[in-house]
Amino acid sequence: MRETNWAGNVAYRARVVAPRTIDELAETIAGADRVRMLGSRHSFNRLADSDGLLISLAALADEPVVSHDRTSVRVPAGLRYGDLVPTLEAEGLALANLASLPHISVGGAVQTGTHGSGDAIGTLATQVRALELIAGSGERMRFSRGEEGFAGAVVALGALGAVTHLEIDVEPAYEVAQTVYEDAAWDAILSDLDGVTSAGDSVSLFTTWRSAQRVDQIWVKRRADRGRPAPAVAGASRAAGKRHPIPGISPDPCTSQGGVPGPWFDRLPHFRLAFTPSVGAELQSEYLMPRDDAPAAIEALRGLADRISPLLFVCEVRTMAADDLWLSGAYGSATVGLHFTWHPDEPAVARLLPEIEAALPSTARPHWGKISWVEPREITRRYPRWRDFTDLRARFDPDRRFVNDHLTRFGL
Repeated sequence: MRETNWAGNVAYRARVVAPRTIDELAETIAGADRVRMLGSRHSFNRLADSDGLLISLAALADEPVVSHDRTSVRVPAGLRYGDLVPTLEAEGLALANLASLPHISVGGAVQTGTHGSGDAIGTLATQVRALELIAGSGERMRFSRGEEGFAGAVVALGALGAVTHLEIDVEPAYEVAQTVYEDAAWDAILSDLDGVTSAGDSVSLFTTWRSAQRVDQIWVKRRADRGRPAPAVAGASRAAGKRHPIPGISPDPCTSQGGVPGPWFDRLPHFRLAFTPSVGAELQSEYLMPRDDAPAAIEALRGLADRISPLLFVCEVRTMAADDLWLSGAYGSATVGLHFTWHPDEPAVARLLPEIEAALPSTARPHWGKISWVEPREITRRYPRWRDFTDLRARFDPDRRFVNDHLTRFGL
């Protein structure tokens, strides 16, 4: 039986191998005509697939190492964020942000531009100060922040080579209070979207689109060291108990709520490492767009609510700061992401997505690891530095060893 991605909707064509050392990894790459890297397999399209060889870094015997000045940590690319936490906790350190689930690998999340939420916080890739990789040429490379090519190498879709380690910014540990609000009106939110998303350091809006008028939940995460009082959010009321983003599912897998301060790693993600996050059997799509275009995009979705809701578990609205990483969905502007967690009905979702994509602004960038029907050439048009990236890829993988069928569609 072929191995699959996390959700089970993609069956990989190639054999998966797991080298135990960097030397073994380099030898494996050198002996393969085509190769792709697997992280935690939390990709919903064929970005990570190959007709050659798939390589997992899960078996590399390596541990995170905090720098002497305690401003960064060197992390094996195959390590999950949740498995990095014990090292940081022991050192009294923290990351600036986490994604909604700690189950994803550091390398895979960074290379695909994955993110959490927060008006003033960048994607996870913006935390990277250096990365090490084995290029398609077989050369071992290191890119550091500020060096030529760094901005193209951090979010690179695995197309430059095998990322083996990343150095990530850290800061002193802090506490976060997470409060869930319910039943806010879209009209009130859209009249002051900036006010709503700035109510905490990280804010997420959840809707099932069963109603085009109201949002089901707003999750507000506030750092305790900011000293701000609990806000009133768009007329919503505080939830009476713990909530799961998807109605009807037990909230046990979710991180601590109720406005009680606690460790950063137990508040910033939505889900706890010990549990299956979200639903499990699901499909995902996401579109990232400049903040100025978000209200019109949400209004367009309100008009499609009756088409969306039958196929949807939940839709999440998140924000992120602008960055300068060439293939980041937040490149060049403050960004809002519209994320869809779908029922695992691929034919029905495939029929609906073109309708949604046609209604969204032409600036919307599909997440690299999720399902989209936007034409590849149209997607690349939305990245001003795409040509620079293709030149970088050609330089570091001249034999196209890390290019697969999926990337070929984008002209790589």
